[in-house]
Amino acid sequence: MPDIAGRYDVAILGGGITGLTLALQLKRTDPDLEVTVIERKHHPVPEAAHKVGESSVEVQAHYLRDVLGLEDHLTRDQLHKFGLRMFFSHDGNAEIAHRVEYGQVSAAPLPSYQLDRGRLENHLGELIAEHGVKFAHSKVSGVELSEDGSDHVVEFQDDDGRHRIASGWVVDATGRAGLLKRKLDLAKPVGHRANSVWFRIAHPVDVQGWSADESWQERVCDGQRRLSTNHLMGPGYWVWLIPLASGSTSVGIVAEDSAHSFQDFNTLDRALDWLAAHEPQCAAEVRLHSDKIQDFRVMKDYAYSCQQVYSENRWCLTGEAGVSIDPLYSSGGDLMAISNGLITDLVIRDRRGEDIEDIAAAHNQVYLVLSDIWLVAYENQYPLMGNPKVMVAKVIWDTIIYWAVPGLLFFHDKLRRLGDSPRAFGNLQRTWELHTRVQQFLREWHAVDCEPAADTFADPYSLLDWIVDLHNGMAAGLPDEELEDQFTTNVILLEQLAGQLVTTVIDQLAARGVAQDQIELWRSDELLQEVVERFREYDPVNPIDSAWITLGSEPAAVAS
Repeated sequence: MPDIAGRYDVAILGGGITGLTLALQLKRTDPDLEVTVIERKHHPVPEAAHKVGESSVEVQAHYLRDVLGLEDHLTRDQLHKFGLRMFFSHDGNAEIAHRVEYGQVSAAPLPSYQLDRGRLENHLGELIAEHGVKFAHSKVSGVELSEDGSDHVVEFQDDDGRHRIASGWVVDATGRAGLLKRKLDLAKPVGHRANSVWFRIAHPVDVQGWSADESWQERVCDGQRRLSTNHLMGPGYWVWLIPLASGSTSVGIVAEDSAHSFQDFNTLDRALDWLAAHEPQCAAEVRLHSDKIQDFRVMKDYAYSCQQVYSENRWCLTGEAGVSIDPLYSSGGDLMAISNGLITDLVIRDRRGEDIEDIAAAHNQVYLVLSDIWLVAYENQYPLMGNPKVMVAKVIWDTIIYWAVPGLLFFHDKLRRLGDSPRAFGNLQRTWELHTRVQQFLREWHAVDCEPAADTFADPYSLLDWIVDLHNGMAAGLPDEELEDQFTTNVILLEQLAGQLVTTVIDQLAARGVAQDQIELWRSDELLQEVVERFREYDPVNPIDSAWITLGSEPAAVAS
């Protein structure tokens, strides 16, 4: 057994984006911390880094840009994202201009980015070295966790043999390898069963060129459609198209296992055949440039959770070493940012000599509640992807809840202090309860109302003109008391929107004389009736257009 070769305050196991950003955040917060990152791959990594997760949304973008200070890199070496864009299936998907399109026509107030992971991780590797982080290119072979307050011991191996170091904190950032999760038997299964494959192609795949329809072309001009995270949606599946600063395009297939067998697309040839069957326009362009395909990767049954991610015994799990949900809304990068911030808070508090037992428990609960809030947006929801009306309403609801709750709290650095505020934590619990019931309601609505739709454009900023204010509100810089008031206001807004959703759907179905049994069940549901009352209370003073629920059409007359 080799002797202890050195001692660190924090040892981070894994040097992908999660471990590298955590190391940088720790050193920016306290430059005197002794930090090491142990990563088996040598840097620089290839730009085609064989990793999923190139698209950022507001929380991760704020983390990278403002918390870590990477604005120059993001502006110079990455692409500004033009929001989320979805095209819903119609008539064999042979003509994109006829598909219901969801997406913005003007830039969002707060920027986000399309991330070439290879470029970003290489830049982070250089930065942490400049900040004095020891970057060891080695394979972790074992961890001895202490339970008495003494240092942990990490063993790793490189070309020179085996080495051991002592560390006050050990953070597992090994991704799906989940070194500590397996060691401590912390795995927690989830009900979401889906698979993904993806590849990069050295060609700028651009949906804008898929149709000659002039009115469709002019709706979103200046090449902006290509800069969106484009999603081609169908029953039980979606396909992503993400442009990268290297000039390549990332193409991915994500499908629920019960709807599309993994065996149908788990090799490159099968994936191209699958695209030809479900997304022929995409398949035609990829096949035309098939000689430029750079890589191909698969991820089976990618969703999982964890029983515990932070411990007062000074070990933590972050990123996909703890929780992996779903790539649809790019939430993995957000959960990474949130987790790294909570871990940094624990390390700094411990360094100051604080008793961290209670705060570790509070941080653990906050993180797992947030991950569950994200999870219910995906679990059993993939069938809705074939229903344009229901899915547009769902995406708008999911976006609003994201900006109103985790976005607001993260931008204001409130999550690490949430345990100190019973009012704020109660609002978080209410959000979870409300969000869970709305997702169930969406499934129930889909089951009784699945009509095709075509030739419709849904811009969230046009459907709800006040949504820009909600988006900007994440970065409002409110003092703590005003922030708590705003959080409460946002939760009331969510209740009003949920009540409007229920009321509008019931009225439309009743006007058509369908789904009477389901309507009666909704009317007898206590929580749904609570939000309907909230809607009736607030609608006269704060009316909200119901177009977000009806694909922009006029709502049906109110049923008696």
